Amino acid sequence: MFWPGVKPWKKDCWLAPPSAESWQPLLPCSNHLCESNSVTHNPVKGVKRPVVESQQGKTPALGDAQARALLNAPDASKLKGKRDRAILSILLYHGLRREELTKLKVKDYCQTRRGVAHLRVHGKGGKMRFVPTHPGTLTLIEEYLEAAGHGQDPDAPLFRPIKNNVNGHTYTALTPGNVYEQVVLKYLKKLGIFGENMGPHVMRATAATNALDNGADIAKVQEWLGHANIATTRIYDHRKTRPEDSPTFKVSY
Repeated sequence: MFWPGVKPWKKDCWLAPPSAESWQPLLPCSNHLCESNSVTHNPVKGVKRPVVESQQGKTPALGDAQARALLNAPDASKLKGKRDRAILSILLYHGLRREELTKLKVKDYCQTRRGVAHLRVHGKGGKMRFVPTHPGTLTLIEEYLEAAGHGQDPDAPLFRPIKNNVNGHTYTALTPGNVYEQVVLKYLKKLGIFGENMGPHVMRATAATNALDNGADIAKVQEWLGHANIATTRIYDHRKTRPEDSPTFKVSY
């Protein structure tokens, strides 16, 4: 008797015994045959099923109230606060990677396409994409540039240090590390938002999750985020696992 997917032993040829993984497809079939008395014993009895990992990403997304609080956390009366508000707005409304944000130049923030302002994003592998700029973000960027004074230099980095004790000038762009440590992490701590895996990717996870929760097409979100594979985008699709839909909140005594 031959089992589907399992190669028979060849005469005069020693083969390594099949691995536990190779028996996995046979589990449902063998159980059915035993129950119907079609076979005398179950040849895959004792084989354990593989552990199926959750398809949810390890990086958590912020809740809507947390995201709003984060956007309002920087002091808008100061230059650093104006810059940080613009940075947080780009991250939360456009889902850019930190590296992509630090590559933005002044000329990239308001690329008009079909009458709508777009961010020109330089992504992974040299790929360029255009992302419509949220009106609120556009306002915050313009307020920051007016205060910083480099809005008339199209080739200047869009986001620069407020002060630079290393080089003595602020003409260079912020680094991805600066964005996380001096902006994202600083205001998360200020608001008392902590948690395991609350890393630099939390802003991108929040933007993608929120877009999907509010009805954005997953294929468009894939393009928006610059994902090469839609499977990566699906990690952020928590529509079937929203905490507020949990049976926990349906229990009533």
